[in-house]
Amino acid sequence: MIKMPAEWEKQRTVLMSFPHEETDWHNTDNEADLEASLSPFIRIAQAIAYAQPVYIICKDKNNISSMFCSTRNMTFIEIPTNDTWIRDYGYISIKEDDQIKLLDFTFDGWGGKFEASLDNSVNNTLHKKGYMGITPLEKVDFILEGGSIESDGEGTILSTAACLCNTNRNGGLSKQEIEEKLHTHLGAKRVLWLDHGYLAGDDTDSHIDTLARFVNKETIAYVKCNDKDDEHFEALQKMEVQLKEFKTKEGKPYKLIALPMTDAIYDKDNKRLPATYANFLITNDALIYPTYNDKNDTNTGEIFKEVFSNKEIIPINCLKLIEQGGSLHCSTMQIAY
Repeated sequence: MIKMPAEWEKQRTVLMSFPHEETDWHNTDNEADLEASLSPFIRIAQAIAYAQPVYIICKDKNNISSMFCSTRNMTFIEIPTNDTWIRDYGYISIKEDDQIKLLDFTFDGWGGKFEASLDNSVNNTLHKKGYMGITPLEKVDFILEGGSIESDGEGTILSTAACLCNTNRNGGLSKQEIEEKLHTHLGAKRVLWLDHGYLAGDDTDSHIDTLARFVNKETIAYVKCNDKDDEHFEALQKMEVQLKEFKTKEGKPYKLIALPMTDAIYDKDNKRLPATYANFLITNDALIYPTYNDKNDTNTGEIFKEVFSNKEIIPINCLKLIEQGGSLHCSTMQIAY
């Protein structure tokens, strides 16, 4: 029997991949830009390491480790990378007959948009170095990113058709063909497909972790847009309608938790950035969520306090992350226990 554990289940560690001068984070016009980009990664790693291990993939472990006041629960590992979004190229954990197994799916830079050959080799290299111990690793000849799927831990996968059925991934398979793959490799018993919803500035073709997330097997948190003048209003309204139609495996409507949208945030070229509160990370003892210097930062924290009443709620400013198209959840990948 195969299943993909939910994010709230016990975690062994969390993987992160730090920026360096050979990634897109390095701005040749501003040498201080790389140093500034490291700040949110350091804060996220500290928040995780407070209560559980974090493996930090980097170019120069001595340099990166020296930036921390404490390196408790941190392991620094030198592996070449193209980019930092390890949610999408890191291991996907499954349980097969109650034993953890790591799956290494193919990563193609979100449909060939970016160079990804180094990122695509990280899992194998990390495993060969022995950091995963005797946990088995299986290479899967199928393009799948961790940010494109949500699991309730009981056989339900939540995803978007815009991403998984895109012609730039696996040649554009049908929903049925994708479901067969998810059943084979993740033990999916059913897939809930969102056909609407996107974020401007997002390179992932609508990853589910930017739009809607399981917070327990009966509850989904999702991005809600109330501004009729916002370009996202119609698509996110349609997404909300579809979420209301979804049923749990017991046949009951899901409890839905609406997360606010930030005011529109733009980069220096006036391109809208994909700010989303849905890109939070659940760890063993904490809920770590992104903030954006927005009026809704505090309100969102109060929502999370109610939803995750048994966890510490930790906000991390992620304005710098969205400049490169991702946010907090995108920069992490949990390994199940």
